[in-house]
Amino acid sequence: MANVSLQHIQSPHDLRALKRADLDQIATQLREYILQSVARTGGHLSSNLGTVELTVALHYVFNTPHDRIVWDVGHQSYPHKILTGRREQMASLRQYGGISGFPKRSESEYDDFGTAHSSTSISAALGMAVASRNQGVQRQHIAVIGDGAMTAGMAFEALNNAGVTPGINMLVVLNDNDMSISPPVGALNRYFARLMSGQFYAKAKNMGKAVLQHMPPMLELARRFEGHAKGVLTPATLFEELGFNYVGPIDGHDLDSLIPTLENLRELGGLQFLHVVTKKGHGYQRAEADPVLYHGPGRFDPKQGIVKSSVPAPQTFTQVFGQWLCDQAAADERLIGITPAMREGSGMVAFEKQFPQRYFDVGIAEQHAVTFAAGLACEQLKPVVAIYSTFLQRGYDQLIHDVALQDLDVTFALDRAGLVGADGATHAGNYDIAYLRCIPNMVISTPSDENETRLLLNTCYQHTGPSSVRYPRGAGCGAEVTADLTTVPVGKGVVRRQGQKIAILAFGTLLHNAKAVAEQLDLTLVDMRFVKPLDTALIDSLLQSHQAIVTLEDGCVMGGAGSAVLEYLSQAQANVPTLLLGYPDRFIDHGEQKQLHAEIGLDSESIAERIQSRFTDLLANQN
Repeated sequence: MANVSLQHIQSPHDLRALKRADLDQIATQLREYILQSVARTGGHLSSNLGTVELTVALHYVFNTPHDRIVWDVGHQSYPHKILTGRREQMASLRQYGGISGFPKRSESEYDDFGTAHSSTSISAALGMAVASRNQGVQRQHIAVIGDGAMTAGMAFEALNNAGVTPGINMLVVLNDNDMSISPPVGALNRYFARLMSGQFYAKAKNMGKAVLQHMPPMLELARRFEGHAKGVLTPATLFEELGFNYVGPIDGHDLDSLIPTLENLRELGGLQFLHVVTKKGHGYQRAEADPVLYHGPGRFDPKQGIVKSSVPAPQTFTQVFGQWLCDQAAADERLIGITPAMREGSGMVAFEKQFPQRYFDVGIAEQHAVTFAAGLACEQLKPVVAIYSTFLQRGYDQLIHDVALQDLDVTFALDRAGLVGADGATHAGNYDIAYLRCIPNMVISTPSDENETRLLLNTCYQHTGPSSVRYPRGAGCGAEVTADLTTVPVGKGVVRRQGQKIAILAFGTLLHNAKAVAEQLDLTLVDMRFVKPLDTALIDSLLQSHQAIVTLEDGCVMGGAGSAVLEYLSQAQANVPTLLLGYPDRFIDHGEQKQLHAEIGLDSESIAERIQSRFTDLLANQN
């Protein structure tokens, strides 16, 4: 076997120039490179270790970038990035100014579709396939989707559409590792999971032959019986009824299986469905043993693995929610906890253990999660939907039509509100204030610290009707969290510092960035607590003693909390100078939150400069 090196692979063209016998070495080196890279930068590990051979095989068999590959979710695309000319850039992965942790069209001609949310790959690949057909271009279109992502209805909508679309070439590769982020759920996943045992599948495959030995030699009847036996025990019937030629399952870590199978499917063309079985964390024993822990680790030593620090980490907002959920459930047996496949991310592990009959992971199905909650609320239960801000966008119609229109009592705990750091624009919760504020009956609360988060969770849960509590990723200022279930008045803010001339109305955790500014410039600082209903009485009182208003929010300015204040000032015919501070009208890339806040002018220094620039004369005359 020749001595080949990953360093010589600058593009898939270099990969395709190698002999088949050389690819195992490349796969071994690629897996080690991913492990060492992620250990230095942090990022998604388990999923990428599981797709090494599959990625090598796809780029070896197909003529990329002419042939299109769409990676579902995209957190499995590190091998793809390395093989497509970004090996050296992996040192900057998910860092400010560096490459993205997901496929990004502006980053490489090999990134055919930007992904990061699940279950979009088949729809995108279908669109590309139709475009190629209509333009008379011969190419292949491959959607690589995980078994977790196959729990979403969107994937089946696309399969259903593809099955009646003539004249296209599309290959769907189901990467079946029996593991999304949290353990996958649902009847469909159990159906796939039965295939994880090679012996079981072998028996199923041979069942038809065993039975046919005792039947008359009627060929047509025999074929029907064998097809029926296969269909009972494999997903073949499901996908073939949708119009796809089903192949598999095959070992997704065996290049001797992958490459000839992909070559055959390439030549067949049309609608093909390949079922490959892989293992998350493959090749790194620690990640194989605990793929959830190694799903998205920070920096670590690969030799030691992830070592828990002896120094207690600051309590995160997610942990505050998780503890509150358990406490509130103990006090109210009507509470039902719902998550769309984010048990760990949303802090619901303890809740599931303590209240298993009241915990529901509905899979990657945000629309269903919202309407499921609405159905529970119709029967006087009190559902709490724990969902990332960016994922609630996927259930927006259900939020309006099924919850708010009927004024149903559903509480939404919106994690990852605002900037999310390394995950970047796809996961940032920048728009929830704007998209929730226009919905009648909706309460929107914006806690400023950990204790405020618990207070507002208490309050919104006790409120009768749809409500939301938005809080950011990570830890806060270290505020001590009370253990009771105390509530505060809905729609009422609190003055945190009394100053003069200018009042800062802060919505959320950026209040802490404004504290030093308020001290420096002697300004009034208000924790508004609620965007909707807005504390108009408090604003009226501030207008009596102040000459200017500044709004500050951890979200987009357009349509956000500042816009709500401006709308009220217009309604009240209050002619007062106003400065709106928040996120600009653009997608904000990945990087540490402090770096990004500085870039967009929301760190303490920038806030002070922007206020001084806007109100120079007013501040110059201040006593």
